[in-house]
This record gives sequence, structure tokens and C-alpha cells, in this order.
Amino acid sequence: MSGLKIALAKGDGIGPEIMDATLDLFKAAGVMDAASGGVEFVPVEMGASVFAKGNSKGMTDEAIAITEDSGILFKGPMETPKGGGGKSINVTARKMWNAYANFRVFRTLPGVETVYSKAGIHLNFSVVRENIEDTYGGVEHRLSNDMIQCKRLISAPGSDEVHRYAFHTAQKLGVKKVHCGHKANIMKMTDGMFLERFKATAKDFPEIETGDVIVDALCMNLVVKPQQYQMIVLPNLQGDIVSDLCAGLVGGLGFAPSANIGKHISIFEAVHGTAPDIAGKGIANPTSLILSGLMMLRHLHMDKTAATIENALLATLESGVHTGDFGKKDKPSVGTKDFVSAIKDRLGQKPTTVPAVDVPETGTKAELKRPAKPTGVQVIRTFKNIVTQVVGCDIYLDSPLSPGALAEEMQRVCEDTPFRLTLISNRGTQVWPTGSVYTECVDYYRVRFELKEGIAPGSIGQSRTVALMDKVAEKFVVCSYELLRLFDGVKGYSLAQGQ
Repeated sequence: MSGLKIALAKGDGIGPEIMDATLDLFKAAGVMDAASGGVEFVPVEMGASVFAKGNSKGMTDEAIAITEDSGILFKGPMETPKGGGGKSINVTARKMWNAYANFRVFRTLPGVETVYSKAGIHLNFSVVRENIEDTYGGVEHRLSNDMIQCKRLISAPGSDEVHRYAFHTAQKLGVKKVHCGHKANIMKMTDGMFLERFKATAKDFPEIETGDVIVDALCMNLVVKPQQYQMIVLPNLQGDIVSDLCAGLVGGLGFAPSANIGKHISIFEAVHGTAPDIAGKGIANPTSLILSGLMMLRHLHMDKTAATIENALLATLESGVHTGDFGKKDKPSVGTKDFVSAIKDRLGQKPTTVPAVDVPETGTKAELKRPAKPTGVQVIRTFKNIVTQVVGCDIYLDSPLSPGALAEEMQRVCEDTPFRLTLISNRGTQVWPTGSVYTECVDYYRVRFELKEGIAPGSIGQSRTVALMDKVAEKFVVCSYELLRLFDGVKGYSLAQGQ
């Protein structure tokens, strides 16, 4: 009898060691017991060895097929190639399979000393990070000699997906309050959208209290009083930074499990590095991967098995058994295999110095309910039937001219068009029609054209703005162009700093 199949990628560096140890523990706990509905791990090729063969994806076609068939990938840490064009396999996998929500839990563990544990402060909170969009789209261009751009993309459907996951998870775990971390005070449209969709989603979960906090204040609060948070949901880049900060609060990345959740495919992984300096020595700490594996087991409804393993891990940690990277120095450290052996010896036991995990009566059979496989690429949408009206365009130029000289040229260009020059900015700051002589400019300008007075929004289409851009391009290098529109009467573009 074959169990539910799980794609297994051991990883690079210390990956194979900690994965083998984790699988040994799982086998002892009955995770692979086919008779009781356990899982079958199917090895797949991913990581450095695949990159070395010239495959820039870092995973073989067979690995992709097996992962897509199973719906679950359990992976160890993987190396990102330096140079050569290959991108992070971790980011590639999340984006390719639309694992849109990254879920990480941070809590005080017995035997893992931190500033907070020494102060008697017990931490137990989680971070939900949007996993697909933001600057992780990796959309970058060199625009001029001195300017490079990275596009930050935040969508309403992408925000809705991660917020809904956060609230559903909070509901399931009994979390009473969810915070949204953001920078909407500065990025009023992108982070503003993220925060707006958080508030809209919250209306469907009235029993859960909500709050929002600017991300820089959040970082300070997490260091000063982290116990005030239960769950925080953030955009991708901010979530990446904050979740690593949170790992530091509980002992480091070696104690921070990670799940990447998608509608069809989910990925469970250790988020620490490959530690090549200790690879092959048998001394690596497998705790993060074990905890990530427990998240996977619970995702598969193997709650009883997961709780049994977790209690054994907690009992082991409180006994003082530790690898070389943590624990009291007056007790000798153990290697990876001995650490796991100690956990195996305690299967069925519960910790006594910290609360034990409740072990349910059921939950040894793996179950995974997946939506039907898409027949094609899906387009997800939030807002429909919005009335849009063209009101102008922003044209971005590569030019060494001063703002005043550039304004004279642009006013001549738009003289016989429906548009008037209303703004020139540099690095986001207005430098025309008003500005400061102390504002330094680089060779990349935003030039804004809006409809002349008396011309109604929507009375002209996009083609007139393209024609204007063509006229500008006769004299200047046009780096990019953005259409200015009203969406149900609301401006779909931001003001410049100082405007």
C-alpha cells in the first residue's frame, strides 16, 4: 500500500545531513507507515548539482513534474549560485507554483537561551508574508548612465490572497488579534493598497481584532516588547526582513520553521543557509527542518503524529540536549544524529517545564485536498466594472539638462496637443514648476503631462498620449511611460515629494 507522495529535495551543504536525520525521526514516529496512511517521500533533483549542469532553473523537469503531481515539496536549504544567471531556487519555486503566503512561527523553546527567555518573557507569535509580488518580481532596468529602477508591484488579488490566508489561519489557531505591517505613510498607493485590502478582508472576520503598524515602528516594537504581537501580515520584502528579525528574537534561523502555502502546491523548508563550513561534519542543528516538517504534517492533517513528535522535541530540548550552535556550554554538545536519537527516545513523552502540545485522538493518516488542476493560466481579479478615464501621462527621460531647460523643451513639445506640462520631478522630488536649488538632480526625470483646462477627463484616449510620447522621443531618450488615469473618479497616480 503506497501512501500520499511528497516530493523531497534534500538541499545543499548541510541539507542532506539534517534531512536524513529528520526523515529518520519521522520514520520512527510512523510518518511513513503505509498501513496507517502515512506518506511516501519521493526524491527529486534540485539545487547546486542541477545548477552545475547548466540548468538555470535549478530543478529538473522530472522534479517539477513530481512536485506538481504531489502538491507538496519538503526541502532542505539550497545554495543560490553566484553569477551565471541562475536565480534563487527558493524564490523561483514559490513564484512558479504560486505559493503566495509564507507562514513562520516564532516561539520560545526550552533550552534555547535568548534575552527574552532570561527575562522570563515567553514569545509565541507568527508572521505571514506575501510571497509573490513586491520587489521580488525582480523587474529591473537600467534607465540612464546613473539610474537603475526596480519595479514594486502590489496587486489587489495578491493582497487579498495573503490576507485571507492570514485570517483563516488566525481563526484556526485561536489568534485574537492580527496586525498589518506596512509603509503606507510613504508608499501611499502600493502599501496603501495592501493595507486597504487588509481592512476589507478583516470585515469577514469580525471576531478577530485588527491593528496596523508602520514597519519601522514594528521593528522597534518587536525588539522592545515582542510579546504584544500574535500575528503580523506584511508585504514581501518587509515580511522577509521582519521574519528574520523575529527569528533572532527566539534564537536564530535554526529555530524558525517555514511554510509556503499555495492553492495547489505548498513548500515546507528550512530557511537558514547551507552552512558549507560545517557540511559533512555531522554537527548541524536539524531543529528548523524538523519544525518545518511538523508544519507539513499538520497541513496534511497528521495532527496526532505531529503533536507526538513536537512533544518529544520539547522534552529533548528541556533536558539540555543540544547541538553546538546553542545550549549551555557546561553540557557537551551532540551531533545531528545523536540529537535526533534523543528525540526518538522521547517519543510518547511530554515536556514538564513548558506546556505540552495537546495530542488529538486522531491524525495519523495523511490527507491532502487540492482544487482541480487548472486547464490554463488563471487571471485573478478583485475590482471589476471600474470606470477609467485618461487624464495624461508621465514620460521618463534620460537627460542631463537642468529642470528649467527641460521644462522649456517640454512646453514646446506639448504646445499643439491636448496636454500641458504640470510637473517635472527627479528621484521623486518636484523640481519644476517650483523646487529648491539645494535639490540635486541625476540624469533621469519624470515629466508629467495632464489635460489642458476645459478638456474633460475621458474625452481622449490613450493613443493621444502615445502620440505625445512619440513627439518627445524625437528629441529625447524616453526610458519609460506611464498612463495617468482616474479610476471611478479617483486619481490612479501619486504626487511628487514637495508637490
